[in-house]
This record gives sequence, structure tokens and C-alpha cells, in this order.
Amino acid sequence: MATSSLPPGSVLVLGALLFPLLRGRAAQAWLLVLPVLSGLHFLSLPAEHAVHLTLLGYELTPIRIDALSRVWGLIFHVAALLAAVYALHHRDSTHHAAAMAYAGSAIGAVFAGDLLTLFLWWEWTALSSSMLIWAARNPRAYKAGMRYLLMHILSGVLLLGGAVLLLRDTGSLQFDHLGLGSPATGLIFLAFGIKCAFPLLHNWMADAYPAATPAGTVFLGVYSTKLAVYALARGYAGTDCLLWIGAGMVLFPLVYAALENNLRRVLVYSLNNQLGFMVIGIGLGTPLALNGVAAHAFCHVLYKSLLFMAMGAVLYRTGHCRGSDLGGLCRTMPWTAACCLIGAASIGAVPFFAGFVSKTLIMAAAAEEHLTALYLLTLIASGAAFALADLRVPYTAFLGPDSGLRPPEAPWNMRIAMALTASLAVGIGWFPDRLYSILPHAMDYHPYTLEHVLAKAQLLVFAALAFALTLRLGYYPAAIRAIHLDTDWLYRRFAPAVIRAAARGLGRLHSALTPPARRARAAGAAGIRVLAGPSGLFSRTWSTGAMVLGAAILLGIYLVIYYLH
Repeated sequence: MATSSLPPGSVLVLGALLFPLLRGRAAQAWLLVLPVLSGLHFLSLPAEHAVHLTLLGYELTPIRIDALSRVWGLIFHVAALLAAVYALHHRDSTHHAAAMAYAGSAIGAVFAGDLLTLFLWWEWTALSSSMLIWAARNPRAYKAGMRYLLMHILSGVLLLGGAVLLLRDTGSLQFDHLGLGSPATGLIFLAFGIKCAFPLLHNWMADAYPAATPAGTVFLGVYSTKLAVYALARGYAGTDCLLWIGAGMVLFPLVYAALENNLRRVLVYSLNNQLGFMVIGIGLGTPLALNGVAAHAFCHVLYKSLLFMAMGAVLYRTGHCRGSDLGGLCRTMPWTAACCLIGAASIGAVPFFAGFVSKTLIMAAAAEEHLTALYLLTLIASGAAFALADLRVPYTAFLGPDSGLRPPEAPWNMRIAMALTASLAVGIGWFPDRLYSILPHAMDYHPYTLEHVLAKAQLLVFAALAFALTLRLGYYPAAIRAIHLDTDWLYRRFAPAVIRAAARGLGRLHSALTPPARRARAAGAAGIRVLAGPSGLFSRTWSTGAMVLGAAILLGIYLVIYYLH
């Protein structure tokens, strides 16, 4: 088979099958080699490339490479290599196989040109990512992984249902711009929304991501949600409702981020907030906005991976990520602390860091469309996120009051992975033109104008000042052990309680109705015995004359009914 006919990402999926056969250094070497081989295969393909085939009379496009998909393909391969370096200390072949299969299936989905191929890769990402959660090998991870898998299987079922309806309506399975014009595209939109963590559909992230292994969470934070962002950008660019869905996403997770004690869960809510900016850009749908979505997805993979790496290192060395029990770790983990600060600066869109050169594109696109309210909302949400989430994680874990913990620095492979990721986040911030050159639409945009830098600097200074003052005056939410209810309470607690109550009610009803039912059944059986028993009416031997009389009566009744009708 020619390499041009091999879907990008399939090298990772096929290579993952070898991990059960490898041990020790061989498995570690293969974990590093596999993303490199897949990346080389991807880079060898033409910039514009498509493979078509016919199945059962329908045209499919299992491979479609264009300017939009190449951005995601590139960053997904970079992230696979960085996360592989971070996971080198793991000795679990199941973890490595699931991680590589997950990365490969997400890459394959990005380059799917039809909905059937997309569905197949979509479901494979669900299964392989669930295995990453179960790799933690504890009861909590098992339950969280099951809930995660159910949500993603539901997303796949909706995608398949929408594809079937679309095939019936249009006769085509091609995955291009869909829009919200029919029940079919509505189902597909909802499938993408689950994976993109739309409001009320988001809780699977905060439930499952912190339950995975430190390295598993790094992989999880990269692929599923950004794949959904790509799918929305491909199929629903310019859909107005995405503006307000995105607005909700940039606001409501910040409340949970400020209250949450588990710092990895704080990062998950912050991730949800950043997805909101991308969804807003997709809703705008202009070339500048879509460039902003692609750039922000690219940068977000880097700096969110960096933050998950830092918190994963803390978890690995201390055994937990509870903010109430952390503080002062910069004394013995300075490398991790520095990388965490770079990640926080990047996600906060501090000038000369990655987030600044990507997030400003989306905000500029909103201003260009004269959507003043939306622009102000993104501006306020950006400052609030910096104060409530971005600064909170490094302060609570590394710079805050000393917890007395003195864990050793992260293992060498974790430090290398964090350093490489931090270097890319800073490098993009200093040289944004390198990133802009690979975006899907040509543009003439310069982030480092005096107006942009001063406006952003003022916002960040005020946000940092608000963080410091509320912290000093005791108004900032304290890191305490508590349970904060989210919408998953409806199906994790409320629905099971309703089902148990209904089961108890049915049990009592069954107990109440059983004696009368038994009596009625006995009476019915006695009646049947009277009529059809050994000595019953219908079991007796009738004379010939009685049988002829009975037949005549039945015939007469039939004739009367026939003529009256």
C-alpha cells in the first residue's frame, strides 16, 4: 500500500498493538519512536491531498488533507511526542498502547473527509481514551471511566444517527459545512457538542480527567475536545448560536475553578473556559476568527499540556493535588514551578507568551464584526480567568503558604517534557509569524502593536491586583475540602435515587397485588376445569343429535349477522 493511501495517525494505532510484546527499555524506545514515525508519514503527504473510494455505491473520503486539518494534524503529532516523553517513567504497556491508539485515532478523525470514517475514528477515540482512565487501576477511575465512556458512546450514536439521516436526505456522507438546517445536522451538532463540553454537557471532563494517571491526563487534555473544536469549525462555522454557547463556556466554569480544591480539576474547568473562546470564534465564522480558532487550539494544546504536566508531577511526588494540602513546593520543585508559571502566563495571554498571539485573534475578530457586547464579554472573561484560575494554580501549589511538604523534583523525563513544551509556548509568543504562516486563511495581523500590548497589560495588571487584594483581605475562596455539585449530580445521584425509589414502589405494589392475583388465577383455573376438565362440559361425549343441533344454531346466528350486515 502506498504511504499516501495510509491515513495519518494509523501508524500510531497499528504501532500501539506492539506494546504488549515489549518490555522495559524496548517499550520506552518504541513509545518515543512511534510519534516520530507517524509525524514523518504525515509530513510526507502533500499539503492538499484526498483519497476517495466507493463502498456499497456511496463515495467515501477516508483521507482529506487541507489547510484547516493540517494545523490540527501538526499539533496533535507534536503533543503525542511531548506526552510520550512525559510518560516514559510508566511501566504499563496497556497505558502506552491506549495513549498511542488515542492519539492516532484523533489524528485519523481530523483527516476524515466523510461522516462514516469520522464516526469510526470518533468511537475509537472514545474506547482508547477510556482505557487511559482505567489505567489508574483503582475503583474511582473505573467508575469515572465508565461514565466517560457512556457519554462518548452517546456522542458517537448521535453522530451515526445524524449521518444516516443526512444520507437519506442528501444521498451523501461527505463531511463539509453542514449548518443547522435539519434534524440530521442537529444530531451531529449535538454529538460534537458533547465532545466539546458544551454547557450542561461538560461534566464528564471534571469527572474523568482527574481520575486518570498523571501522564494519562496530559493525553486526555489534548485530543477529545480539540477534535470536537475542529469538527465544529469544519461543519458549523458561522452558526450564530455558537456565539452564545461559547459565551456561557467562558463564564460558568470560572465559578467552579475558583471553588474547586483539586488543582487538576481546576485545570479542567479552565480548559472548558478556553474552549469557549474557540467556540465563539467558530460562531463568528470569518477568516480571521477561524484563524484565531486554529491558532488558539494549537497554543492551547501546548500550554494546557504544560499545566497538566506540572500538576501531574506534583501528584506523582506528593500523591495528591489538593490545594488545601499544598503550598511552598517551589523550594524543592523549582523546575516544575517555573514551567507551571510559564503555562499560567501562556493561558492568561500575557504578552510574549503563546496565548497572547492566539486569543487576541478571536477578540479582534469579534471587534471587527462590531459585536461590542461579545468583545467586552471575552475581555472580562479573560481577566476573570487570569485571576480565578490561571494565577490560582501556581500560587496554591508552589508560591503560597508553606505546607511543610518537601517532595523531590519531578523525574528527568517529566522535566524534559515540561521544558520542551514551555520552550514552544514561549517561542510562539516571541515569533508568532511562524504560527500564523500555517493557518488556513491568509491574513495581515500584527499582535504586538502598542494598542494591543497596553490593553492586555492593563487588564492583566488589574486582574493580578484583584487576585492579590482578595487574597490579602480574605475574600478569595479558600482551598478547602468540599464537594461542589455539578450537572453530573443529576445522573450520578438524582437519577439513581429516583430509580431506587421507583423500584421500591414497584416492589411494594407487587407485594400488595400478589395475593389478589393469586386468588384470581386460582378462580380462573377452577372455571377452566369446570368447562374443560376431565368431567367438564366440553369434555363430555355428546350425542349426534346434540352436535347437529349446535351446528344448526351456529349457522343460523351466522346467517342473521350476514343479512343484517
